[in-house]
Amino acid sequence: MKSTKWPKHSILLIAIIATWVKTAITYHTSFEIDIENAMQEFILIINPLSFLLFVYGISLFFNSPKVKNSYLIIVSTLLSIVLYANVAFYRFYNDFITLPVLFQTDNVGQLGSSITEIVNWYDFLFFIDVLVLIIAMIFIPQLDNKIAIRKNVRRAYFVIALAIAFLNLGLAETERPQLLTRSFDREILVKNIGTYNYHLYDFYIQSKSSAQRALANGSELVEIDNYVQANQASPNEEMFGKYAGRNVILVQLESLQNFVINNEMNGEVVTPFLNSLTNDKDTYYFNDFYHQTSLGKTSDSEFIVENSLFGLGRGAVFFTHGGNTYNSMAERLGNNGYFTNVMHSNNDSFWNRDMMYKALNIDKFYDVNSYSVTDENSVNWGLKDIPFAEQSVELMTEMPQPFYSRLITLTNHYPFYLNEDDKMIPEYTSNSGTLNRYFQTVRYLDESIKVLFEQLKEKGLYENSIIVMYGDHYGISENHNKAMAMYLDKEEITAYDSALLQSVPLFIHIPGSGDGKVVDETAGQIDIRPTVLHLLGIDTSNDMQLGADLFSEEHEEFVIFRDGRFVTDELIFAGETCFERPSGEEVDIAACQPYIDRAQVELSYSDKIINGDLLRFYDEMTGNLQKDAVQ
Repeated sequence: MKSTKWPKHSILLIAIIATWVKTAITYHTSFEIDIENAMQEFILIINPLSFLLFVYGISLFFNSPKVKNSYLIIVSTLLSIVLYANVAFYRFYNDFITLPVLFQTDNVGQLGSSITEIVNWYDFLFFIDVLVLIIAMIFIPQLDNKIAIRKNVRRAYFVIALAIAFLNLGLAETERPQLLTRSFDREILVKNIGTYNYHLYDFYIQSKSSAQRALANGSELVEIDNYVQANQASPNEEMFGKYAGRNVILVQLESLQNFVINNEMNGEVVTPFLNSLTNDKDTYYFNDFYHQTSLGKTSDSEFIVENSLFGLGRGAVFFTHGGNTYNSMAERLGNNGYFTNVMHSNNDSFWNRDMMYKALNIDKFYDVNSYSVTDENSVNWGLKDIPFAEQSVELMTEMPQPFYSRLITLTNHYPFYLNEDDKMIPEYTSNSGTLNRYFQTVRYLDESIKVLFEQLKEKGLYENSIIVMYGDHYGISENHNKAMAMYLDKEEITAYDSALLQSVPLFIHIPGSGDGKVVDETAGQIDIRPTVLHLLGIDTSNDMQLGADLFSEEHEEFVIFRDGRFVTDELIFAGETCFERPSGEEVDIAACQPYIDRAQVELSYSDKIINGDLLRFYDEMTGNLQKDAVQ
């Protein structure tokens, strides 16, 4: 009996179609990619194809069916791993993975319970195309041992692949002009060129940024310095140096968003202590303040606050540029007689802090070894916030004064689990377990801040301190928009709403000041450094910083997000759309265009400083390039 004859390239065709279909389905089921029209849908469907044709097409150069099949299985498996890695990463960060993130392996071991939330039982389906390919190889009759592929066949095949690639890029360029030169948004890149091509582009950008440091000579700083000087905000004369010599205590509030402040959940007050500070006579509460972090999340927040520069759009600066020269807030304070330290009950290698803190000239890191950590006082990622507050204040009593301590809380961290004894309010009731638990861990965080204040008073450290508290990044990602819409009593979470939800609280508590108030000024984390230093009477006019003093009359209400979105007191740019505040109505993009251009300029300047390690050529004392910088 004769076996059915199949075309000689059937296995190749099956490999391409199986991976293509799986990828297209994954786009629609695992990522929240915003599709606005039929053309964008078409681009999304075809964008994996050119890459798959090229990478699988290499098998046409193998004459042996065995070698060819082995190659196809290996490629199919590797592509499945890449796609699944993006899916898992997206579930946690609501973003796509980048090359620098792949080297952050030290963090993986710390994820703990978060991984159980990310991995699902049905995830084996992301490898279904590999299984289909193996089955096809088993049941489709094999051809002769040697298959001679004619050159004209290969040539025609790759011409088709190239034509599809150009078609893809051409259509993408019509939808998003200057896609590969101006986009800071990975979703836009994936939507237009596909996951696999995005990773090739990411590799190119990473290689380019690595070369920038080797080729930099400091001349790039001239243009950047001119921009910084032209946009500086002069200090408020009344506030400058008003609290010189006080201890500075910065508290980085893990995952705390502003929507919980002065709000309730099913009749339960979520943040009673922080609520009380919003009308406290010694507290400035900024209610239109935004995080500006990217993939580095907590570490990005640290970087922004210390340096008044943006993090990178493609990975954590703490990992990719931990050996750079910086002019951090800690360094400036250290040069003015402060003992500088960070307090965080975690391993010193997590987020590469042991290296980065040296670059930031931080005197001491009180890591997990500085704390008494037991199973009883730990949850999720480590030491609970209440014992952390108690033990941190005890450590402060041993510090020389004045000191600068930056505390990083931990309990209000995804996936937001608490021990039963620590739950002070019930869970919310929505279709999102993450949002449901979030209110409970936020309530616990709020209680820990109350304990921190009580301990500072008890130990005699309160009166001579400035206490600055700010949310480090969002806690509830866009993956939970349905539940957030339910909580906020909205039909849906729009791009406008999503931008506003990036608001995190900022409290500047100054005991004895007596002139605290709610401040409506639109501001961001990049503004904290100059604000704190000016309160202490430390001049920053020569510093290479992109933020501005929040108390300055010249402070501009313009906050840039790392992905190119921005918020002002009158406009919001998000989802490629310009919105008016507070109505949320769409307006002509021309109203936003000047800010869009400025956002791109500032983000690119910050990237140049970091990628080129340009501050090694800069003398912050004089504000000039070092004499030997430009050869």
